[in-house]
Amino acid sequence: MATTVSTKSVDLSTIFPDAVIADERKGYTGWLVEKDNLIEIATYVREELDYDLLSSVTGVDYLPEEKMEVVYQVYKTTGGPGLFFKVQIPREDPMEIPSVINIWPGADLQEREIWDLYGIKFPGHPDLRRILTWEGFEGHPMRKDWQEPFYEEETKPFKSRWPKGEHIHAEEINPYHDNLKFPPKFNPENWTPTDPEEALYTSLKKFTTKNEDGLEAEQIIVNMGPQHPSTHGVFRAVVVLDGEKVVSLKPVMGYLHRNHEKIGERNTYLHNMPYTDRLDYFNSMANNWAYALAVEKLMGIEVTERSEYIRVIMSELTRIQNHLVWVGIFLNDLGAVVTPLLYAFEERELILDIFEEVSGARMMCNYYRFGGVVRDMPVRAFEKLKQLVYDRLPGKIEEFERLLSENEILLSRVKGIGYLSAKDAIATSMTGPMLRASGVPYDIRRAEPYGIYDRFDFDVVTRPECDLYARYHVRIEEMHQSLRILEQAVSTIPEGPILPKKPVYQVRVPAGEAYGRIESPKGELGFYVISNGKPNPWRYHVRAPSFINITALEKMCVGEKIADFVAILGAIDIVLGELDR
Repeated sequence: MATTVSTKSVDLSTIFPDAVIADERKGYTGWLVEKDNLIEIATYVREELDYDLLSSVTGVDYLPEEKMEVVYQVYKTTGGPGLFFKVQIPREDPMEIPSVINIWPGADLQEREIWDLYGIKFPGHPDLRRILTWEGFEGHPMRKDWQEPFYEEETKPFKSRWPKGEHIHAEEINPYHDNLKFPPKFNPENWTPTDPEEALYTSLKKFTTKNEDGLEAEQIIVNMGPQHPSTHGVFRAVVVLDGEKVVSLKPVMGYLHRNHEKIGERNTYLHNMPYTDRLDYFNSMANNWAYALAVEKLMGIEVTERSEYIRVIMSELTRIQNHLVWVGIFLNDLGAVVTPLLYAFEERELILDIFEEVSGARMMCNYYRFGGVVRDMPVRAFEKLKQLVYDRLPGKIEEFERLLSENEILLSRVKGIGYLSAKDAIATSMTGPMLRASGVPYDIRRAEPYGIYDRFDFDVVTRPECDLYARYHVRIEEMHQSLRILEQAVSTIPEGPILPKKPVYQVRVPAGEAYGRIESPKGELGFYVISNGKPNPWRYHVRAPSFINITALEKMCVGEKIADFVAILGAIDIVLGELDR
């Protein structure tokens, strides 16, 4: 049975009796920490209890209770369940909670996100600016009382569209000009424009360079993106250069932000499944699984045995096609011809053929359901699967290795570039192949197994070099390990139902919280879901690896040439749909 893992094995209330109490709310776990003691307790958790990996930091607005909450989820890179602790503050200005960035630097972008979307400030954060919305944005859109232009209702299904099936354009009811919202005492006719990016450029001025005579050298600022083809979508990096050497860098994101989480809190639980497809659109099967895990924990339901095997099969096929395409795109970023990318997409298309046969779609699969999957694998799809796993893919992956792994030009571009030590990778909350390429053997499939991964024999792949070369090799070897898992799953998959009971269009989710996380191809993908017992989630948060893995981008780039920035960014393997949400 899927249950919420208890984090009360570590009794923080005994260690800090005056500052910590157990979270006794029905369906909740973890600890409630006094704001003034947060830094002391977080330091103890990090240094004495060895919870070195800050997985997720997120905010929650408990509007009926007039309070805000920040939830911290930490894990040990040696494995095991996590430790959850929370800080609650009154929902009134000033809403402030000390920053934990000096304890876990991986909180950097996540605290900025909470400030942007909830308005909670973090004193001690060195660069607390908006991150997903622009600096002049009015309000904090994840608050429960914030309403967007053309707002209809708080939760779906909207009465304007159901049950009669009618649809009225919101613009006709509420014309656009009536939705313009200006800050208090703001007069647009008397407004004098200021530089909206002043805060960004000020935050870059951390270095001064002097020549051999002691004179300050001139530096230049270069914007890479958002229109640059190498930035994998509308991503932008503002880079300060001393000659060709990077001395400072700031990632700028949010150009694709559509407030996925606000949409998720207005949807019903089942409505959200196809929305997860659109995050990392290369890996919709993996996205489905992480969300399903969170809701299954809340519901306390078992996944059918056959569906557990199908989930593993779909997830490992997803990993292989993701890494194949990554290799092709990475080489393209380095300036190689397009041929490797075409080879990669040829194999990917064969995997997508299977996805299409089982789900009806090639990319936006919407395949998982709470307790299983929506339909069984057709016999023809299973035969294609066996042909790929046993005959075609092993040879194709080996062919990639022969062509690339000893290529002199490739090695000259990747060896020793983009160094990120194991200590820094953990500190910046890096997960997935990026973390393992820094020598840290942390894989959620082994560290805290989900599904039936504990039944399969496979190795956690690591490399000691901590550079681009290591990131390439980890992904190549992970494809071999995925094939090992697939061979075992294909040969032992049982017969049986794919859902524990007849499919329903509305599920009853008990009140409480749950965090479902998986080892997605890009790192830890997690969904933090809070239910208040009603048809829609009260809180729906996505812990996106593409977003958090960007935290270490500057550390990897400083001291390198600007020409290597493209390769370093490409090696992270970001998808902007997941990064911006």
